[in-house]
Amino acid sequence: MKIRLIAVALLGLGCGSLLHSADPIASDQFRQLQALIKPGANEDKWATIPWGVNLWEARRQAARLGKPILLWEMDGHPLACT
Repeated sequence: MKIRLIAVALLGLGCGSLLHSADPIASDQFRQLQALIKPGANEDKWATIPWGVNLWEARRQAARLGKPILLWEMDGHPLACT
């Protein structure tokens, strides 16, 4: 048991040094990367949709407006879904 604890501690120390081996990103390089990663105005139109959480109300509204429903659901524990 003691050998396992020592092995885990040494492994942790070795991995810790790997986490700090990269140089920080310069501010001008950060702005370039942020502009590259951030979605453009035409890339996230789905975020403008007024999402609802009540399926029955969504069905009534879709029938009234003559529009389809997009049901986005996930199974499993809400904190464990990815």
